[in-house]
Amino acid sequence: MDKLVIEGGKPLSGTIAIHGAKNAALPILAASVLACGTVTIDHVPKLLDIEVMLDLLRELGCRAWHEGETVVLDTAPAHTSHVPETLMRQMRSSIFLMGPLLARFGEVQVYQPGGCAIGERKIDLHLQGLEALGAEVIELGNRIICRAPRLIGNDIHLAFPSVGATENIMMAAVLAEGRTTITNAAREPEIQDLQRFLNKMGAKIMGAGTDTITIEGVRKLEPCRYEVIPDRIVTGTVMVAAAATRGQVTLQNTNPAHLTSLIHVLRRCGVQIAIDGDIMKVSSSARPKAIERIVTSPYPAFPTDLQSQLMVLLAVADGTSIMKETIFEGRFKHVEELTRMGADIRVDMNAAFIRGVPRLYGATVEATDLRAGAALVIAGLAAQGRTIVEQVHHIDRGYDRIEQMLSRLGARITRYSAVPDNRVVPG
Repeated sequence: MDKLVIEGGKPLSGTIAIHGAKNAALPILAASVLACGTVTIDHVPKLLDIEVMLDLLRELGCRAWHEGETVVLDTAPAHTSHVPETLMRQMRSSIFLMGPLLARFGEVQVYQPGGCAIGERKIDLHLQGLEALGAEVIELGNRIICRAPRLIGNDIHLAFPSVGATENIMMAAVLAEGRTTITNAAREPEIQDLQRFLNKMGAKIMGAGTDTITIEGVRKLEPCRYEVIPDRIVTGTVMVAAAATRGQVTLQNTNPAHLTSLIHVLRRCGVQIAIDGDIMKVSSSARPKAIERIVTSPYPAFPTDLQSQLMVLLAVADGTSIMKETIFEGRFKHVEELTRMGADIRVDMNAAFIRGVPRLYGATVEATDLRAGAALVIAGLAAQGRTIVEQVHHIDRGYDRIEQMLSRLGARITRYSAVPDNRVVPG
């Protein structure tokens, strides 16, 4: 297993461009099977989750190439809607294939998906939405079969604004007969990106970015070329890292409008942020200020995917902060690792009480999930001494060679890979 070795205490400085959004690219890749032909998607990062999705599409019969930041998919040869269990267990986002495959083939067979261990993430809203469109859902242990010779538009209200359920319903409804209306829909930028992609293929969708999305079913979609939006979570991670190391970083290819809540919080911490179009300059020279209370909630509120990263900044802030997690009950696993580094954090149910300390100290820690791993990297950059982050494969799910990205900003960070005779060599 790879590990990252970080020599901390050096402010980040320099300029980097942000890669495409994993959480936008995954549903767009899945939606490509709705059209028969060659689809080209630009600005797609080379991440573990992306490669798993491409492997899934190949298993279905598609031809897929990932060269540079461009993915080319030939969906015409797709011949099966049975998604292999072995690949589904590797990534939760494999569930995005349900809606498109059901719409194209009239039947889909999947399994309960895997992914990060950050708490229970049911897919009942996905299944209820597909049932509302006329699908018959059969659950046989871990196997799920959905059948619908024809999908019929319907009014669907989500009990919770689930991003995945909203996207799966959108992808199925584009080829349904009649109109589908989703109320209490998720509003994330990635859903807006999916709408733009589907509409470019000939779909008729309105309302993404609001809590009501309307889809007028069409008979056929056509292949297209599309560019994915920048990754707001990667952007936010680098912004927090710049602040935690008291550095000065310029980020290109960003969308500041997607990060309004984080920008507001960082400015309250005393971080300077200048915005010029898609460029943001982040700088901080003093110890950050504590924030009395932060609550994670669905977009446009503070994102759960940046909770662990921000906690690192608050761990070295002047004063006491409270972080309440309302999305995933298992998203405080990084706390124990941060305490190894000298952080003073106490967890009570779904709230973390963070008493800022003057500095963190290097230690050997373990990434328990994707965003927790990113937080530990930030902690290592800000800490005094050497930090070793193990289980780096979690981080690779959402960051394209994070050590290379941060090295361009002056970070002293190296990846080491174990070889068969147990020697460790630079990765």
